[in-house]
Amino acid sequence: MQISTHFLSLQITPFLSFRHRHRLSHHSARPFRFKLVNSLANSSELVTALQSETLKSLEWPSLCNYLSPFTSTPMALSLTRTAAIPIGQSKEESQKLLDQTTSALHAMEALKSDPLDLSAIEDVTEILHSAASGQLLTARELCRVRMMLRAARAISKKLAAVAEEGSSERYTPLLEILQNCNFQMELEQKIGFCINCSLLTILGRASEDLELIRAERKRNMENLDSLLKEVSIRIFQAGGIDKPLVTERRSRMCVGVRASHKHLLPGGVVLNVSSSGATYFMEPKEAVELNNMEVKLSNSEKAEEMAILSLLSSEIGETESEIKYLLDRLLEVDLAFARAAYAQWVNGVCPTLSSKEPEVSISNIADNALSIDIEGIQHPLLLGSFLSNFTDSIAPNSMDPSILGKIDRMAPMKSSKGVSDSPVPVDIKVQCGTRVVVISGPNTGGKTASMKTLGLASIMSKAGMYLPAKKQPRLPWFDLVLADIGDSQSLEQSLSTFSGHISRICDILEVASKESLVLIDEIGCGTDPSEGVALSTSILRYLKNHVNLAFVTTHYADLSRLKEMDSQYENAAMEFSLETLQPTYQILWGSTGNSNALVIAKSIGFDGNIIERAKMWVESLKPEKQQERKGVLYQSLMEERNRLEAQFKRAESLHAEVMKLYHEVRVAADNLEERWIAIKAKETQKVQQELKAAKSQIETVVQEFEKQLQTTDSEEFNALIRKSESAINSILKARLPGDSLSFTEADASSYQPQSGEQVLVKELGNKLATVVAASEDENTVLIQYGKIRVRVGKSNVRPISSSKKSDAISSRQSFKRQEEQSREFPSNSDTTDSGATTYGPLIQTSKNTVDLRGMRVEEAAHQLDMAIAERGSNSVLFVVHGMGTGVVKERALEILRKHPRVVKYEQDNPMNYGCTVAYIN
Repeated sequence: MQISTHFLSLQITPFLSFRHRHRLSHHSARPFRFKLVNSLANSSELVTALQSETLKSLEWPSLCNYLSPFTSTPMALSLTRTAAIPIGQSKEESQKLLDQTTSALHAMEALKSDPLDLSAIEDVTEILHSAASGQLLTARELCRVRMMLRAARAISKKLAAVAEEGSSERYTPLLEILQNCNFQMELEQKIGFCINCSLLTILGRASEDLELIRAERKRNMENLDSLLKEVSIRIFQAGGIDKPLVTERRSRMCVGVRASHKHLLPGGVVLNVSSSGATYFMEPKEAVELNNMEVKLSNSEKAEEMAILSLLSSEIGETESEIKYLLDRLLEVDLAFARAAYAQWVNGVCPTLSSKEPEVSISNIADNALSIDIEGIQHPLLLGSFLSNFTDSIAPNSMDPSILGKIDRMAPMKSSKGVSDSPVPVDIKVQCGTRVVVISGPNTGGKTASMKTLGLASIMSKAGMYLPAKKQPRLPWFDLVLADIGDSQSLEQSLSTFSGHISRICDILEVASKESLVLIDEIGCGTDPSEGVALSTSILRYLKNHVNLAFVTTHYADLSRLKEMDSQYENAAMEFSLETLQPTYQILWGSTGNSNALVIAKSIGFDGNIIERAKMWVESLKPEKQQERKGVLYQSLMEERNRLEAQFKRAESLHAEVMKLYHEVRVAADNLEERWIAIKAKETQKVQQELKAAKSQIETVVQEFEKQLQTTDSEEFNALIRKSESAINSILKARLPGDSLSFTEADASSYQPQSGEQVLVKELGNKLATVVAASEDENTVLIQYGKIRVRVGKSNVRPISSSKKSDAISSRQSFKRQEEQSREFPSNSDTTDSGATTYGPLIQTSKNTVDLRGMRVEEAAHQLDMAIAERGSNSVLFVVHGMGTGVVKERALEILRKHPRVVKYEQDNPMNYGCTVAYIN
């Protein structure tokens, strides 16, 4: 078989050599692969059996089932439904799983608009096995492998793109999963080149032989079809058939003819006869060779297609291990996203796995150091059942929209009893150095549920799952979680309840290590109380020295006294309300609980005589009525606890209010300087805008004056000047503020602020404040700024009007100076009535202005001398020198100061920057 040139180009040696090198390298440096639950610790059958029983008693399979709706691949769905999701066998592996969950959460947030789709990842393990065993794969199976490879490569590219856009460190745990994977791009291209996966047909370009065969077969079929159509038409014209008929019988092309007219096809071969016998299906002798060629070419085509399928099947068989490795890594990615979606669903937080406690004496451990610090955790199963009943109430923006759709499929897990209440959060806080915790309390008080919560939290953290708790949960990594919960009775093994219970504990003690967590429900129950207490005490003393932590529940009050002899024991009790006769499901650490059996029995409706006799019997068993005193003490402690909690809440509220006030004051103080500068700049800009507007209007009047001056005779000159003067005065008056005066120091001494008045306080950066109380006898006044009340001196208080007028007064004075200057107009005589010299109109025009801007110093001096010489007696000259570096201005002032014709000059002012007015005699 000859393969097409393009097909051969996909098999170049460098790529194959790289592929084989990669296969060898990535198997030699392969990252750890999580073992499933049936091998959590080691291969010991006893450990495996105990661990399996523990997971079953803690209802781990039910919890795993809550992960199922969040999976995308059939492999991950199978693992969650069989409770076979990976659990870390070391602290490092568990931390790696947690990091992957955190990274998946970041990726889900980044890909919220375009979520990662893993649904195209199909389990092709059986196909790979068939190919490896030498079986021929079909085109459909080959296309399934190709689709999986394409989807895997797309997922890798999408994660890499997200990492490039954001912080790559956040996505490193996810990227590391697919880091050493070979996505078999060459194999994917080969399959796509050879097979049309939409039609599931082999393409002619797959090989040169196949292309030639199909071309020859097409030509042969065209000839055969043309021949048969001519024969059929001839038979029709001869009346041998109702209409021309070309068909296929026995894999050979033929024509239809009536039995009575078969003589029309001499030498023809009858291939078939109709059911009525009236029509023969005959192969004309002219078509025999063409039909033979068609059969031959058809067989050749099938053989060539089988060869191509065989070649591709062998390629897949050779890469079986690499593709399986890729599937395993994609499974890890899917499970990481499933755990992340579950964390969003339960609003979970990432637990911190603490290191193993150092071997130090108990006295050296800080009093507030906790080996387990879990606050407000809810039982995962109860929470899952609650959330399943309330999927409609989940906020659409709280998680990925695709996840909400998956949660809807959790309907079969809803309780048939209807809507349940939200589980009560509990706090689990165990001091460092504590090895045994004894929980006591009434039945149905939540002892077992609290213990199961700790067990599930430990396994969830090992499996990389977030916990439905508050803040930052912290707990050790336990190598084994071993539990004896529930009835261990076995009729098949002839075990009573007590025998099954003790048998399980015996096995637990055999396999437990210094890093194990042991959970025992109702230790020592099912036998004589005195012997049960003795055996339980001995078991707890053994556990204290051989495990990391043991949690036990009991109704034996004597077990709570172990703490008095050894600080490595801790007591806890489930709170029970005597008012409502209902448990609160809260753990009281450091307390011992009562069973409250008689109180509960009385509330149920037991006969009063029975209850009284039971009380008398209990009293007879209590030496010196110790239990009564303990009950009174317990109630007083509970009252004191409630009182302290109320005080703590009040103190916490006051502290929050003080801190809020402190932050407000701090922010206000930090912004005083910036706000003062901003206000000052704003007012300055406002004044400059007013000046600019006034100047622009005055310039307009002056330009109009100059224009009319050219066409006005001497008789109308004074009238024109008065008209311009009136227009300028109107502009100035419109821009001037009122005649009210500024607030002076003299006013400050007599100013008496009134209660409720708003004033400006100098010490607060002229901030607006309200007068709370004013005293005439003192020199201080009480003001309120925001939530702050402070007493300041009266000298620091100003009324609001003074602040608003201060900036306007300066501009008003400038306007008045210009107004006074503009009032001087020329007279027909050279002197006034008083004998003073008068000059020309103090209005700048193009004729009385010399512009020195942009000139060199010597050139500017020459131009100024010429301008002075050209001016007549008693005239005004406007010298425009600009601001610039000041060199031209200094030279111009020097000339004006020394020139004999210059009587006086006025330098530039706020109304006329960069211009000096000279008076010429």
